Amino acid sequence: MRGLIGTRKNNKLQCNRKSNNTKDFCMLATTKPRLQRQIGFSLVEVLVAIVVMSLGALGFAALQITGLSSNKSAFDRSQASILAYDIVDAMRSNRTAALKGGYDRTLTAAPPTGTTIAETDVSTWLSNLESRLPSGSGAISVTSSTGEVSITVSWDDSKGAQSARNLKINSRL
Repeated sequence: MRGLIGTRKNNKLQCNRKSNNTKDFCMLATTKPRLQRQIGFSLVEVLVAIVVMSLGALGFAALQITGLSSNKSAFDRSQASILAYDIVDAMRSNRTAALKGGYDRTLTAAPPTGTTIAETDVSTWLSNLESRLPSGSGAISVTSSTGEVSITVSWDDSKGAQSARNLKINSRL
């Protein structure tokens, strides 16, 4: 079987060589159309790429801001917990004065001005709350009959999840 190259004339295929052999066949020589190459990006493709990249950058920035505010809120909660247990430890070391109500105070009460150990402990604790927490304040309540103490630490968490946060710890002296 041999292939012959032919041409098309008047809608008929004509082979270049005449053959009566049934095993011969004739192929039509065609020219392939020239493919044009794309030489760069179009303006629309560039604009779409810029929009997609801008949205990704904005999303990443929002994610970073949320992470930072959550991190600040968690740090403040940790500080509140540390300071609450700090005053509980001070009360345990001065258990007699704690059971007599020397450490009791409300959130809105003014810092003590006395010179006893309990008043000095509470004054130091309140100044630590104010310096380590935004708008930090604290309350202490002792039940003398059972020796149970309730510490409440309050601070402003407006840069975090909520505007005002309270941490309440119950312990036994």
